[in-house]
This record gives sequence, C-alpha cells and structure tokens, in this order.
Amino acid sequence: MIAIPRHWHWRQKANQPGDCAIVDIDGVLADAEHRQHYLDPPWRDWDGFFAECGGDGVFEETKTLLELMDSTLTIVLLTSRPTWIQKATLDWLSRHEIRYDLLIMRPLGDFQPSPGFKRDETDGLRHRGYVPVLAIDDDMRNVRMYKNEGIPTIFLDSGYHPH
Repeated sequence: MIAIPRHWHWRQKANQPGDCAIVDIDGVLADAEHRQHYLDPPWRDWDGFFAECGGDGVFEETKTLLELMDSTLTIVLLTSRPTWIQKATLDWLSRHEIRYDLLIMRPLGDFQPSPGFKRDETDGLRHRGYVPVLAIDDDMRNVRMYKNEGIPTIFLDSGYHPH
C-alpha cells in the first residue's frame, strides 16, 4: 500500500479508492471576503490572511451541494491553505458541519503556484486509485488546469481572483 502523505487528513478512515470530487475551500465553501484586505498591494500578507480563516462565513449553496452528492463519492477538499492552519480549518469545517472525507492542505515549504500544487495532489490521488469526476474552484488558473487534466470543472466566481 502507498503511504498517505502527512499533509493529507482523513476525516475518519481512508475511503476505498474510487470516484472523488475535488472542492476548493476559500471562495468556494468559505467566504473569505473579510480577510481579502491582507492581499491588497503593495504587500500581500499571506500569514495575516490565513490566520483569520476561523472567522469565515460559509457559502450555504456549496455546503448543500456537497450534502446532495452521492454518498459513495469521496469528497476531497483540496486547498492551497498551509498546514500550519490545519487545526483552525478542521475546527471551521466541524463548526459549519461541512461534508468531506479528505482534507489536503499545502505542506510547509511548498511555494509553487496553486495550479502546480493542485495538479501534483490530483496526480497523487490518481496514483492511489481515486478518480476525480468533478472539481469546483474559484481560481480560473486551477479551472484551466483541471480541464487540461480531463476533469469536468465548475467555476465559482468568488471575485477574489482576476480572470
């Protein structure tokens, strides 16, 4: 069996390989509008931005969509949030009763752009037998990457990313 990466967090036990949906968090499930000012020019304060993630609201429509998905589908939350806010992220997911099976966060030291990180993690899912049948993201760069990977993708325009 292939080892589970340390930056992957299964909600309970690992699901059997099979179909999965890949869902972003910020701008898709979490309303991060209150912390966008940290990313205003001239300096992007990513630490400040991520540190306030616990105060995010939830986009109820996306939460409901996840609840309505087939119960046999593995829900993978794939986010570029760094692992140093894993506890805050897990607390937020629990508080808002978000359905998910696997949380994948950016490991410390990974500074590549979001599409590269998410492509690598998608490859890791596939390598372990998980088949992405849908992706949902608010960053058009990620949407293009998923589509190039042959994954049907829903673009949600959070307004956070230029496109």
